[in-house]
Formats: sequence, structure tokens, C-alpha cells
Amino acid sequence: MLYYLFEYLDKTLNVSGTGVFQYITFRSALAFMLSLLLSTIYGKRIIAFLQRQQVGETVRELGLAGQNEKAGTPTMGGLIIIFATLVPVILFAKLHNIYIVLLIVTTLWMGTIGFIDDYIKIFKKDKEGLKGIFKVFGQVGLGLIVGSVLYFSPAVTVRQDTSKTDIFKTPTENVIVQAPVEEKSTATTIPFFKNNEFDYAELLAWTGEGYEKWAWLVFIPIVIFIITAVSNGANLTDGIDGLAAGTSAISVLALAIFTFVSGNIIFSNYLNIMYIPSSGEMTVFIASFVGALIGFLWYNSYPASVFMGDTGSLTIGGIIAVLAIAVRKEMLIPLLCGIFLVENLSVVLQVSYFKYTKKRFGEGRRIFLMSPLHHHYQKKGYHESKIVTRFWIVAIMLAILSIVTLKLR
Repeated sequence: MLYYLFEYLDKTLNVSGTGVFQYITFRSALAFMLSLLLSTIYGKRIIAFLQRQQVGETVRELGLAGQNEKAGTPTMGGLIIIFATLVPVILFAKLHNIYIVLLIVTTLWMGTIGFIDDYIKIFKKDKEGLKGIFKVFGQVGLGLIVGSVLYFSPAVTVRQDTSKTDIFKTPTENVIVQAPVEEKSTATTIPFFKNNEFDYAELLAWTGEGYEKWAWLVFIPIVIFIITAVSNGANLTDGIDGLAAGTSAISVLALAIFTFVSGNIIFSNYLNIMYIPSSGEMTVFIASFVGALIGFLWYNSYPASVFMGDTGSLTIGGIIAVLAIAVRKEMLIPLLCGIFLVENLSVVLQVSYFKYTKKRFGEGRRIFLMSPLHHHYQKKGYHESKIVTRFWIVAIMLAILSIVTLKLR
């Protein structure tokens, strides 16, 4: 809202200095600082409120060191992340921007699903929480909304060939500068390859002429799958103090770089990447989101004073998925969110191998001492802090490698 106020002051009343609000970098910095303050200052009050409401974590007996001490720790801390993210976004972002609208909807949608799950666990005393099928329905519903908007909305366009814009010509040169030719497209980016745009519509080329108009039949299911997979991956990663929040903040910071350069015609031209008009505004949302995650870590680092619960983990996963899809970097998710991937795979492998060996040998066998993977290391005797720190280091390495793909092709 402040963006529109300062825009009015600048363009209508010509108040000196108010034009600084037009800069994404300035508004992103403000969003980050406000989000960090909100999550650290008001986070304590939210935790106190959760304690008064006896919103405590029910810990299942898994035979892990220090597990019993966590019983009764307030959960639903994801409310801190949601609150500290949305307030700065509403204040500093362009609320008419289609990407900002999608991210706000994603935050509220996934936050609501997670909140219902946590509510059932805590107040209904049902350890299973919201039935898995209803979680999937919710994730599919969000995928339908996001996929449909990105495909059908005229506000979502891309420009793949940025080299045709003579933006680097000097004023003395007698040239005609071409305006960016923006178009609807289901193209995405394949990392590590030159000429690395791939159009999902090509998957229907075998159907014959006019196949492009049916591209939504491929694009929307892919969006649904990505949102479901990443949100579940974040949910599984949330198992020890500071792990999900820390690794997510690292991944989202990398996405901030992608959104900023993809939404800037100069940088996208220089890097020879797809230009996505208006996508740079997502940098403001990301800055606010990162501030909220870091502020939440103030209370969630070992020993945690609060857990995010599904309210936070599902929201985090949903936001990361939508950001990656919107900036056409979803194929980087296995690399950028490698921690989420291995946590997911560890569970899939463990369950599959156990069922296979039970059927074949009469008794189930395990690959890991326990899944998800972070519990395996706990069983091996590693302290939570050491596990989390090393996972963060791996996440940083993966984030840097993801950023390097801008030039490494």
C-alpha cells in the first residue's frame, strides 16, 4: 500500500525523494528489515500466545536422543512466518502484480491446509492430523489455480530472444531500438545447456498441427506435480531444530537472484536468459519471506522454542515451488532444493525396500537406520546442531551451483 502512496506523492504532487519507492532493490531492503523485525519482536508474543493456548507438540516415541525434551514445545510457529511475510509485502509490493497475487494466494492457501492439519493434531488429539488425501486435494487445488493463471493470464508473458533489443547501443549511434516482443509461452529453462529453452507444448507435437493450443494439458499437471512434491519435501525436512527454515532461506535467496535478473531486461540480455516482464517484483516478496525465515530461526534454532508445524512447512514448500515455476527455473528444483529431494527419496527408498524385502524374505529390511535422512544421522549419534549445520553447508553449495548455471552452459 505504501508503494501506491509514494507513487502518488511522486507523480502527482512531485514530492522530492518519494521516487525511490519505484526501485525494487529499495523496497526489497525495506521488506527484509521489517519482516526480520516482525518475526523476532512479535514472534515472541505469538509463541507466548501459543503457550497460553497449550498448543504443544506431541512427540512420538522414536528412540531419538533429546526427543522427550521437545514434548510440549509450542508448534504452529508457521504463523510467525506467514505474518512476517505478508505484512511487508502488503506495504511495499505492487499488489496488482500477477506474481505477487499468486504468491499471496499460495501463502494463505498452503498455510490454511497446514493450520488445519496442526489443529486436528493438537486440539482433536489425532496424531495423524489431516488425512493425506485431503492434503493432496489441497495441493492439487493450488496447482490448478497457479497453473491456470500462469497459462491463461495475459499478464504472464516471456521474451526468449533478448539479444534483438539494442539496449547497449550508445546515444550517438543511429539505431532504432526494438521494443521487447512479449508472448505467451510455456517455455522453461534447462540448466547446463546452451539454447536451453524447452517448451512443454513440444510434448504434444506428435498430435499434429495446432498442438500449441492444447499445451495446458501438459503444463498444468506439471505445475500440480511440482507444487505437491516440493511442499511434501519441505514437510519431511522439518524434523529437527532449524533444518527446514535454514535450508529454505538458502534456496529462496538463490531464487531471489533468478527473479531479479529475469525481470530486468538489461541483466537478462547480458546473461542471455529468458526475460520475464514484471517478475522482478517477486524479489520484494522473497526479501520479506527470507526475513521471516531468518527471524523464525531466532526461536527455532537448537534448542527450539517453537516448531513451525505443517502450518509453516507446507507454506514454505508451496512458495518455493511457485517461485521456481514463475521464474521458469523449475527444472533446477532437484539441484536447488537438493536437501528436500534426498529427504523425500530416503523415505521412498526406505518404505519401498522394506515392503520388497518383507514380501520376498518374510521380514522387512531397512536401508537407513531411520528415515527421513536426518533421523538416520541422529541414530548414528550425531548431535542435532551438527546435522543441521552440515545440511546448511550442503544447501549453500547447491544454491551456488544453481546460480552458476546462469553462465555455466
